Amino acid sequence: MNKVAIVTDSTAYLPEDLVKDLGIVVLPLSIIWDNESLRDGVDILPDDFYRRLAEAKTMPTTSQVTVGAMDTMFRYLLDQGRDVLGIFVSSKISGTFESAVAAAAALPESAERIGLHDSLTTIVDMGWQVLAAARLANAGASLAECTKAAAQARDNSGVLFVVETLEFLRRGGRIGGAQALLGTALSIKPVLAMLDGSIVSVEKVRTKAKALDRMVELVGERIGGRTPVRVATAHANSEAEALSLLDTAKAKFSPIETYCRPLSPVIGAHVGPGTIALTYLAGVE
Repeated sequence: MNKVAIVTDSTAYLPEDLVKDLGIVVLPLSIIWDNESLRDGVDILPDDFYRRLAEAKTMPTTSQVTVGAMDTMFRYLLDQGRDVLGIFVSSKISGTFESAVAAAAALPESAERIGLHDSLTTIVDMGWQVLAAARLANAGASLAECTKAAAQARDNSGVLFVVETLEFLRRGGRIGGAQALLGTALSIKPVLAMLDGSIVSVEKVRTKAKALDRMVELVGERIGGRTPVRVATAHANSEAEALSLLDTAKAKFSPIETYCRPLSPVIGAHVGPGTIALTYLAGVE
């Protein structure tokens, strides 16, 4: 058993085999739909979510991981004699990190055994940070070493994404209403990114195909010749597009690790069907 337990949330939506092999603990956010609370990736999976969304008369909302859930997991892991490193979705788009802070504050006697890391991102981009820390933990690293690895991954990774419509982001307050109206009126497909934990518009492109091509170009600029490279794609009910984008990225960057994942229902509720994301980690062994 690893001395350090790596805890993250469901928005990372890492490949199941990696979660199992590395012993990563995943705490689910929740989808609230027609007065029903569904745990992200547990009670509702991506295929079911997007199928239901297409027929829904009411739109779902989302809920952060609770302080109680954090407290229960932290205590359980500490009782096993393990230190804890929590790596969670950006504090600027979810209250999940604040839940972790509150839970840790209630365990003052364990202050030196709990580390909390704000990923300042989400989805597969946060996944690089989680994997970097978990791989070190499996090698017997300390809490401080695992935390440093997560920070290094955060500093050398990024994510770009394209949505079919900005309406879902507008509803959730994740992007300005003026940008949503502009994109709709001009049929623009903006290339979006996470910057310092928030969603920003990078460029406005006329078609989705051109936007996907531009994402690859922008990732190339951000990688800047650094090696090794890891790349991943994520999608909201658009697997074929995401796999095609991944093939393009693989041909261009010769990455040492790749994967393609569906966006978790919680993220899908905020970005909408058809969203495609491309993320990278460069210059980190």
